[in-house]
Amino acid sequence: MAENNNEQNMSRGLKNRHVQLIALGGTIGTGLFLGAGKSIHLAGPSILLAYLIAGLACFFLMRALGELLLSNTSSVSFIDFINKYLGKKTGFVAGWTYLICWITIAMAEITAAGLYMQFWYPDLPIWVTALFLLVILFFMNSITVSAFGETEFWFAIIKVVAILVLIGVGVVLVAIHYKTPVGYASVSNITGGSFFPHGFKGFFMSFQMVVFSFVGVEMIGMTASETKDPEKIIPKCINDVPVRIILFYIGALVALMCIYPWSYVSPDSSPFVQVFQGIGIKSAAAIVNFVVLTAAASACNSAVFTTGRMLYSLTSESKNKFAKQFGTLSKRGLPSRAILACTLLIALSVILDVIMPEGVFEFISSVATTCFLFIWSLISVTHYKYRESLSVDETKALPFKMPLFPYSNFFIIAFMAMVAIVLLFSTSTLVALVGSVVWLIGMYIFASVKVK
Repeated sequence: MAENNNEQNMSRGLKNRHVQLIALGGTIGTGLFLGAGKSIHLAGPSILLAYLIAGLACFFLMRALGELLLSNTSSVSFIDFINKYLGKKTGFVAGWTYLICWITIAMAEITAAGLYMQFWYPDLPIWVTALFLLVILFFMNSITVSAFGETEFWFAIIKVVAILVLIGVGVVLVAIHYKTPVGYASVSNITGGSFFPHGFKGFFMSFQMVVFSFVGVEMIGMTASETKDPEKIIPKCINDVPVRIILFYIGALVALMCIYPWSYVSPDSSPFVQVFQGIGIKSAAAIVNFVVLTAAASACNSAVFTTGRMLYSLTSESKNKFAKQFGTLSKRGLPSRAILACTLLIALSVILDVIMPEGVFEFISSVATTCFLFIWSLISVTHYKYRESLSVDETKALPFKMPLFPYSNFFIIAFMAMVAIVLLFSTSTLVALVGSVVWLIGMYIFASVKVK
């Protein structure tokens, strides 16, 4: 595989629909299809408000990210901006943390994909599904960037269609006042009782699952250098995607709670399965299993793409001969060696599933997702520093300004701090939060020695 020097630019093969669905599909996944039951159980109807607040924070986050990306559309990742405005040590910690986060998420999702396949083939070993899926995704990511975009486009379409079908079914059932095993489909299932049935405690405790449902929304920060006409596509994508995400989440949750009163939604299983089975669709479990299998494949696809670009970004200027191998591009303008290295790391999950106790692997995954609070906060602080570095005339000339600056930045930071505080009140999330703090402190100590 011939590699070129770093002067070569990355291939700009991502179209508008690719970027739209990459960001959209990256956030709509198992957090909604499997985890919504837990958040509904905690918050009741107020879960809708929780998603609106989190969605607003994500909208501001993406606007901040978009403004940074448009200031230099050749940047491989948002880590380049963190390096520039917050220093190389912080950039080093953020970059490697983000890389490990996505590697860990991919490991968890590739294992989940094997478990989902066992729904149909109980005797099929998990590693067979995991290995097969990884090989396919590796080749799709190694052909051209547009091949990745096209794969992710269709993965995302399946998830979007599933949500639209649920919303459509909800509208029809409410219109005909359909009788379910626990009552009738009606808007009064949401409006008829208390909006905060478990008080503000239940409302705030739901933010853990709500926020982590949005993990991946920042993936657009990895696409600018490979997007056709980024000055036009990036702003359009950023303005459209958060609104669509909020509508899909809110629409799906409203449909679920209109069909089934929130108090009957089980926190331990997929509410999609429960609702579809409740209205007489016998194959509901198989349908939802197919959708979550697609969601897992989509998450792995995104991880292979993201980690490959991040490893390339972190090593492209390295003086270490071994590390520099991953900081080169192929003739097609792809970081092929970095993609291969990250795919092999993800493949280690097959071995880890055997030798590592389940509790330890879950802990590592929880730490990784908790670290996204740190990454998102850094993006907001970086944007604030960037805007402060501009003159008045430069600020006026910006084509894509962050709304309500600097208050929107303060809102993002305050929101992330609130979620971190919420994590203190549950044993499992507290352990993950402490673990992520230990990881970050350790990385900063390492960066102090490594980065000059």
